[in-house]
Amino acid sequence: MKKKIAVIITKLELGGAQKVAISLCEKLNKEFFEPVLICGCGGILDEETKKKIKVVFVKDLVREINPVKDIKALFEIYKILKNQKPDIVHTHSSKAGILGRFAAKLAGIKNIIHTIHGFSFNDTQNFFKKNIYIFLERFCSYFTKILIPVSTENITKGLQNKIGTKEKYRYIRLGIDIDNFKNHHDFTPNLRQELNLNDNEFLVTTIGPFKPQKNLPDFIRTAKNILEKNKNFKFVIVGDGVLRTELEKMITEFKIADSVFLLGWRRDISGILNSSGVFVMTSLWEGLPISTIEALASGTVPVVNDVDGQREIIKDGFNGFLIKPYDIKSTEEKILLLADNEVLRKKMSQNAKNSIDETFSLDYMIKQHETKIYSL
Repeated sequence: MKKKIAVIITKLELGGAQKVAISLCEKLNKEFFEPVLICGCGGILDEETKKKIKVVFVKDLVREINPVKDIKALFEIYKILKNQKPDIVHTHSSKAGILGRFAAKLAGIKNIIHTIHGFSFNDTQNFFKKNIYIFLERFCSYFTKILIPVSTENITKGLQNKIGTKEKYRYIRLGIDIDNFKNHHDFTPNLRQELNLNDNEFLVTTIGPFKPQKNLPDFIRTAKNILEKNKNFKFVIVGDGVLRTELEKMITEFKIADSVFLLGWRRDISGILNSSGVFVMTSLWEGLPISTIEALASGTVPVVNDVDGQREIIKDGFNGFLIKPYDIKSTEEKILLLADNEVLRKKMSQNAKNSIDETFSLDYMIKQHETKIYSL
């Protein structure tokens, strides 16, 4: 008899957590598993996803804290679970992780699983907010059967904050379509052509939603500083979100609109990375960022903040550079070094590609869930 898996996530955007949730529903062995995806409305992937897999939308499940909508979403999810009667509930992302697990507990479901794509609390938050999140994560862990961290840093941080016991943690790394990034040849469209770049212009890329976690103002400040020294650079930000107006204002005030481009959400990430010279991530916290894995597989050298899962996959000076958060000067220096030293960049690019093996593949990630989690 097939096991019915209810996968719950807040919103279908182009992030790592969303890619994992959708991939699980799409690629699990249908001979043994029957997945259903439960999520909020309004994501860029809504229409595409519901054509491929079974999706149930929850109108009031939103990312922002909204007590009225949150309570409504809790009971909407509860009703869906009572109707679907899944054997396992598997939550992803912070908001869906809290509400989804509460709803599953209320519905009497015993097999509750949560994947930690980075915790909702971090050192940049005020004391009250941070400790509320820790309390909620700690409380939910009592009735969570398995916690799946995507990085070993998640385990360390979780245990330090008394979230679950060591026995509950089962480490499973994120997976990507390795071949698509390592062996990408068909740039359609070619980003360099799209932006009308000449052969002398160096392209620097970052990817992520426009939210405080990603600290994108530092990326724009870095671009401004570099462009003051050298005009042969172009910078692109792939993504969108609530901070778009703020970022546009910064770009206008710095008078760099002809060199810094906000591309919105894109589906041709492998083409964009393979067109770029350096990948940058200025995040203040992360789980295990899928964009960095994709950059490594593409051979696009990462210059990223030294946070959480980044330090698990980046060996500083070997396959990328690790920078202290808010250290704009060091980020700028490493980008200029890689742009100026082609020999070093090519060597680090090859090291980057070689550091992504089969254990980073989608198929490996799916198999880990089937054998280590869902078959228990």
